[in-house]
Amino acid sequence: MEKTGCAVVGGGPAGMMLGLLLARAGVKVTVLEKHADFLRDFRGDTVHPSTIRLLDELGLGEEFRRLPQSRLQNVAFPVPGVGEVAVGEFDSLKPPYNYVAMMPQWDFLNFLAGAAAREPGFTLRMEHHVTALMRDGARVTGVRYRTADGAARGIEADLVVACDGRHSVLRRTAGLVPKDFPVPFDVWWFRLPRRAAGPVSADSPDHGPVAGIVPAFGKGEALVALFRDDYYQMGYLAPKGADALIQAEGVERFRARIAALRPDLADRVDAIASLAELHHLDVRLDRLRRWHLDGLLCIGDAAHAMSPAGGVGINLAIQDAVAAAALLAPALLRGAVPEKELAAVQRRRRMPTVVVQTAQRVLQHTLFGPILAGKRSGVPRPLLFVARHAPVLRRVLPRLIAFGPRPEHAPAFARRAQRRA
Repeated sequence: MEKTGCAVVGGGPAGMMLGLLLARAGVKVTVLEKHADFLRDFRGDTVHPSTIRLLDELGLGEEFRRLPQSRLQNVAFPVPGVGEVAVGEFDSLKPPYNYVAMMPQWDFLNFLAGAAAREPGFTLRMEHHVTALMRDGARVTGVRYRTADGAARGIEADLVVACDGRHSVLRRTAGLVPKDFPVPFDVWWFRLPRRAAGPVSADSPDHGPVAGIVPAFGKGEALVALFRDDYYQMGYLAPKGADALIQAEGVERFRARIAALRPDLADRVDAIASLAELHHLDVRLDRLRRWHLDGLLCIGDAAHAMSPAGGVGINLAIQDAVAAAALLAPALLRGAVPEKELAAVQRRRRMPTVVVQTAQRVLQHTLFGPILAGKRSGVPRPLLFVARHAPVLRRVLPRLIAFGPRPEHAPAFARRAQRRA
């Protein structure tokens, strides 16, 4: 049977970053990804300054900056009679880490895969659907998987790391049950065209920086528009459990909802041809009490599913991967990873996870919950007052989002000089 040092299940941001870092440490690592490619829309596509700084430390920053991307430098809420009120100013941070890079996640994952492929100990297996854990008594010794042709095989590993997301097969198979926190909303993602070609008037919805974010609030619903080069990525927020109602009402009613929230985009809602174009995200917020078993570690969404609020999910997952690589590489090179080493990863990453999830829960309680319950149709006045009159706090929030409460740095074994074309 095939053998590897570390079997990483899931080729998302955490899995690909962990694979890259461990391979640079000299560990034989195999990443198993169930899909044939990374082309899946409406995944997290915000690359925060903590991750950009990490890429610089890995010698990949210049190569990353050459990828097609746009820069988010501030977040503002439109307020009737007032105009836009900034609640976060990333451009107040110290350059060159004073923006959030916006790019399709598949481009970012292909970039990481390319960097990892240059390391001799790295192997990426696409269309390898992991189905079960292999065990020797209580210890996890590998995984079983199914290939694209339906063949069932297995791979032994000194360590299995579950990076397979909020619906983790390995987490469920291992019997690790997360603690769930209530979430008042779900999100329906879709696209609308952005007609930015040619002259654009100042009052046009197409006027504004690429990577801008424009929220709109109604009674019992909300909408966020993320600017892209030639389209808007739209997120419609409604109370959790509303999907059946949306489906029953049909596409015409959904178009009307969007036009009412953003009258300036009403001329293009016909681009939503059917409700099949909506991507329903069942928003979850949960956290494992225990992230590990003997031979198995969960990180990223497999350990703690995040709300999309703040766009911090992929960056927190990448921070998990950095901590795991730094703490576990020596043991993996020895060929044995005691469970106490896995517990050390959880101890290091639990605090930032709790802090970020607590912030998301507060945001849900004070902003999203009242709006989606129909008790409020806009941003709370205290938040607007603080945003307008306390500029220092406008800089604190971006720093928390940009770097998180415990940003990780690249371990010494993974650092390289900047790679140039």
